[in-house]
Amino acid sequence: MAESKIQKEPSQDLTAGENRPQVLIKDLWKVFGRDPKRVLKGDLSTKSKEEIQKKTGCIVGMRNINLTIGQGQFYILMGLSGSGKSTLIRNIIRLVNPTAGTIIINGQNVTKMSGEQLLQFRRKTFGMVFQHYGLLPHLTVLDNAAYGLKVRDVPRGERYARAMRTLETVGLKGWEDYYPGSLSGGMQQRVGLARALANDPEILLMDEPFSGLDPLIRRQMQDELVELQEKLQKTIIFVTHDLHEALKLGDRIAIMRNGEVVQEGTPEEIVTHPADDYVQEFVQDASPAKVLTAGSIMEPAKVLLYAWEGPKTALTLLRANKRNAAFVLDKNHKLLGVAKAESLARLLEQEQVPERIPQSSIRVVPTVKEDTILEDMFSIISDNPYPVPVVTGDGRMAGIVTTDQIFESLSPAEGDAHV
Repeated sequence: MAESKIQKEPSQDLTAGENRPQVLIKDLWKVFGRDPKRVLKGDLSTKSKEEIQKKTGCIVGMRNINLTIGQGQFYILMGLSGSGKSTLIRNIIRLVNPTAGTIIINGQNVTKMSGEQLLQFRRKTFGMVFQHYGLLPHLTVLDNAAYGLKVRDVPRGERYARAMRTLETVGLKGWEDYYPGSLSGGMQQRVGLARALANDPEILLMDEPFSGLDPLIRRQMQDELVELQEKLQKTIIFVTHDLHEALKLGDRIAIMRNGEVVQEGTPEEIVTHPADDYVQEFVQDASPAKVLTAGSIMEPAKVLLYAWEGPKTALTLLRANKRNAAFVLDKNHKLLGVAKAESLARLLEQEQVPERIPQSSIRVVPTVKEDTILEDMFSIISDNPYPVPVVTGDGRMAGIVTTDQIFESLSPAEGDAHV
């Protein structure tokens, strides 16, 4: 097992397509109690949370947190109760003021802002969704969704138009004239999400928003949030104690214990290389199929055909490599499908042999993206006689995944690719 990876510097590994670091957290401490700054002096800062509490009466809520969160990233803060994850998210917007350290958001030092500056910055930068929906029972769904805009003195017509758009975005069109008491828990949480989105925030803060929902509704809300993020590409900082929720939603995960980050990385890194016994206990029941991706196990296809090749050339290449089929690419390296040796042989029997492989001899096959998890590939593998091609966003061939590769990644076994 890997050595503990407690961070001393912000992570710079931005892997979710984001353009720049949006949130930088440096050397952040939060100590509760009388004269909390004394905890940072001398050798006290190196003592355990229990020792510090015994010697000073102070409670360490966060200890030397260093994180980088990229623009457009779905970032998970995870840990058991008392680990410091909710304290951290509240420090980010200074609902709780840190004892020491720096929080920089969009290049601005949040820890040095005055009260008025902070208020304006929060309004334009953040949307907040918490476990308890915080809906006003005497207001309609539409009024609740528009409430944040009303506080910002947005004109009535504009705020209702924006609120209606966000209600449609979260699937609540037609419910705008109902009151919160008429809605299920999942629907009420959607209203809370619509209210946060109505301000068009750059960053969404979500503190265990689904933990009060029953399991079925919770899974549905997770699915909807994944779809919503695909469309909106917001920066989301999401607090949870549920590993499966973290693995499903997160681009990166920071696991916290006793106010410290004990490991930070992608879901795959955390499941496959836990930093210590604490993380190992967290991930021991996690299926690799839920975190390993096609891109992490794919390999190059050993034989490829190209659309401009003649059937004789293609067939010769297949036979030389003892292959019955191969994938066909165009001049831009985009996947067209798969061509079988028997189909190419029939072309050679025609009176007029085509100069290139015709589209009629190329069979379209299902593809996956590099970030497709293995669990989502099981049905494709079972219904498809060929390896699964992995393609980029613009359809270019990136590699292949075989049944053997999937089984080897889940439980090591021998196997060879067939295409």
